[in-house]
Parts: sequence; C-alpha cells; structure tokens
Amino acid sequence: MQDVYVLDVLRTPIVGKNGKFKAIRPEVLGAEVVKSLVQRCGLTAVDGILGGNAVGTGGNITRLMALLAGLPEAVPACTVDMQCASAAAAMAMAYANVASGQGDVWIAGGMESSSLQPLRTYAPADERYKLVPDGNGEYYTAQFAPGDMAPDTMLRGAERVAAEEGVTRAELEAWALRSHARAAAAVKAGVLKDRIVPVQGWSKDDGIRPRMSQRLLSRLPLLLGEGTTLTAGTACCINDGAAFAVLASGDYVRRQGRRPLARIVGTAAVGGNPAQSPRGAMRTADVLLARLGWRYEDLQAIEFNEAFAVIDVLFKRAHPDCVVNYNRFGGALAYGHPYGASGAILLAHLVESLRAAGGGCGILSIAGAGGMGEAIALELVE
Repeated sequence: MQDVYVLDVLRTPIVGKNGKFKAIRPEVLGAEVVKSLVQRCGLTAVDGILGGNAVGTGGNITRLMALLAGLPEAVPACTVDMQCASAAAAMAMAYANVASGQGDVWIAGGMESSSLQPLRTYAPADERYKLVPDGNGEYYTAQFAPGDMAPDTMLRGAERVAAEEGVTRAELEAWALRSHARAAAAVKAGVLKDRIVPVQGWSKDDGIRPRMSQRLLSRLPLLLGEGTTLTAGTACCINDGAAFAVLASGDYVRRQGRRPLARIVGTAAVGGNPAQSPRGAMRTADVLLARLGWRYEDLQAIEFNEAFAVIDVLFKRAHPDCVVNYNRFGGALAYGHPYGASGAILLAHLVESLRAAGGGCGILSIAGAGGMGEAIALELVE
C-alpha cells in the first residue's frame, strides 16, 4: 500500500444561494478550482478525477468540469453522490485508488450550485408521483429513506436529535455565536486566504456575520413551530461553491521532490438511522479513531461540518476538553454549506487549523442525508 499525500487543496468563496454565483453552473465553479490546482502543483499528468455533487442536474458533471478545466480527454472522471458527504466520499475513493496503486495523482473534491438546483419530476408510473407534497410528481429534494418524502427531512432529523438529547435553544445559539466570531477572526487574520480561488473577481465568503449577537438570534422564529428549538441561526445556510484537493502517492512525492501539505492516515464511511442524520458526524469520526487507535485528545485539530448546531452540542457534551481544537476557524453555521463541496472545504480548513496548532494530527467528519457519514484523518507534513 502506498502512502497518500495531499499536495494541495483549494476552494472557491462560499456564497449564499441566489447571490454572486447565482448563474454559475457547479461544474464551472469546480473547473476554476481544478485549473488553479493544476497550475499551482505543476501537474503534467492526472490519473483520474472524482467530484461530489448533491443537487445538480445529474449525469456525470465531473466529466464536464474536467473538460472545462482543460484536463486531457483521456483523464477519467466520475461524479459521486453521498449528499452532504459527497466530496469527502470522493476524496476517500481517490485515497483508496492511490493507496492501492491505481495511479499516482488523483484530483478529488466536490461542487455545488444550490442556486441552480433543478426542479425534477417523478415518472407518472412511479408511485412517488402522487406522494410528493403537491401530488404532481415535482420535487427538489430527493428521497433519503423508505417512507420519508418530506422535503425538510434533514431539518426534522436535527430537531428530533435535539429533542431526544434535551438540547436547549440556548446551547444551540451559543455555538452559532462561536462559529461566526471565529470565522470573522479567521477572515481578519487572513488564515484561509491562500486556500481560496477567486471566481469572476469575487473572493469573499459572504455568510459570516461579525456582528452576530444573542439579541439577533433570540429574535429569530422557530423553524418548526412552538415547542421546537432550531432557527435560521442554528441551521446552516444554503450555498454555492466548490473545493478540490490533489492526492498523490509517496512514490510520486519522492520522485518529483514535492513537499506535500499532509499525509492521509485513514478514512471511514459509516451508516446510521436516517431519521437522525446529525449523529453521523461524531459516529463516523468515532469509528475512524477507533480503527486508528487514536483518541480525540490526541488530535490537534478537529473539523466537523456543523450543518446544524446540535452537532456541535453533542461533540461538546462528549468531549468537553477537546473543544479548543474543534472548528478552530468556525464552521458551516457561519460559512454555509454547499452540500457536495463541503467535505473538501473541511479538508482545506483542517490543513490550516493544523498549521495554526503547530502541526500534528487531525480529523474531519461530515454527516450526510440518509444517516450517512464520512471521515478522513490527516497528519500535517509541513
């Protein structure tokens, strides 16, 4: 088995739905990142490319992206759909390909345009045609579990977990405040600027609110009505963006004299109750750490995708002494969540978080619709 290294990882700015990127197709966003990676890494050959996407037009849009980026026609491309965990799954697959000797250099990550999410229609013969809310076969949100056709199933899953665990609105809002404050501090310090590829002259993440306050959060209405806890402040925004990484074998790194960013130590994919998808982040990280013989206390950086603040609350309750290394620069509550790209965004942030910590090991983990989860463990090389 080959060692697998991250040569580089880049992302676009993360932009809100119907914002600056509202007319830019996801494959175009991804191509901007891939072109920059090829140039920065001086790549003369790529063995393959894997791209995550959750709500695009379907088909193999990673192939479209690769061609738009100017990669040779001979480079194979495949699109991965694990919903929110798509980019992380794509990177895990690329890791497996490199580790098993199926090429020296793979590009992997994901892309998303929530702004251009198409309205789809079930075939009239499909029993779900009449089961969608309007009974006309049309839907935006795919089905994630048998018997569940709700378009807001992810939100309801997060509320369900919060209720089962007795999580309070105050606990959730404390994490929203932390996320925005840390993200704003990261922007001010410029710690992520070298990971961001401008698109059409735009280089700013537009979801971060430096002046987010408890007063503002307290005024937000409950998303699911009286007796619930989640608001727009404690659930992530919907976004557009792309992020990709170059993964290379140890042989390639040595032959080319490259200095990689990090070594991938392992990956894990885990399934669970689809009605409680937020549990997937910590559950998957737990499995990977156990497999590696590591503890959270051994890590210098931890990045979970905070699609909902309940994910953060569960982590703090389980590992209070590790919160200092958790989402060091804030998370998706501030930046946003371009579904198919978020796993690779976490990788970019994890690398910089390890740098800020002075090196060591870290983990990223992301929950996905249907009760899925994907995690990746790193060791910083630089």
